[in-house]
Amino acid sequence: MPKPLTQTVGRRKSSVVQVRLYEGTGEMKLNGRSLDNYFPSMAQRLRVLEPIRSSGLEGRYDITAKLEGGGLTGQTDALRLGIARALVEIN
Repeated sequence: MPKPLTQTVGRRKSSVVQVRLYEGTGEMKLNGRSLDNYFPSMAQRLRVLEPIRSSGLEGRYDITAKLEGGGLTGQTDALRLGIARALVEIN
């Protein structure tokens, strides 16, 4: 796998997420699973993708993330924060 453009951490409650951003096509792997597989709720998926959509960068970066601790709501918000921080770092 190529070297990531950036690596960030997002935290919320007891959830910790390590996010790596790569040049790519918009693919997202969360603990080795797809976004749709990891987060069953459409609302959670939309919340996670909000930083990418609001910056107009859909389909430009691949994201891999390691999610630990907490529940799905905390992980959703921690991942969202990690993605936002990665985009800020690249910009």
